Amino acid sequence: MKYIIGFIVGVVVLGVAGWNMMPGMMLHEMPSPYSVDETVEKISANAKAEGWTVAGIKPLHKAVKKHGGGDIPPVMLINLCQADHAFGILKDDANKRLSVFMPCTISVYEKTNGQTFVAVMNAELLGKMFGGSIARIMGVEVAAQQQKFIAFLKE
Repeated sequence: MKYIIGFIVGVVVLGVAGWNMMPGMMLHEMPSPYSVDETVEKISANAKAEGWTVAGIKPLHKAVKKHGGGDIPPVMLINLCQADHAFGILKDDANKRLSVFMPCTISVYEKTNGQTFVAVMNAELLGKMFGGSIARIMGVEVAAQQQKFIAFLKE
């Protein structure tokens, strides 16, 4: 009986630990030595060099203020698309729900201390979670290219 209780407690502890670790695993945040605008320009240029389209750059902080949310430091959303990757995922009806992650978005923002940061989704983990063609496209191809977009942050 105590083995069963120990097993159940172990499963619960593992589940709680996994739940608490998930946000840190799914999203990566890195400081940038550049301003928000310079960081946005570098990421955009790097993405274009890898064959991606910059579908838009959205000043989220301005939308928040415009709709009554008040002033916050700059938060810029870089919407990126690579048509071959999008097609590879969306051609299958079963994968269309993944359109919620499209276009790929990289966030560049300033914290209240004035430091610029970049946040990206962990495309590799996302790919592993869904498997199949998504694992290949998101988990391998997109993940590798995404790292090239932000490589200057690790220099």
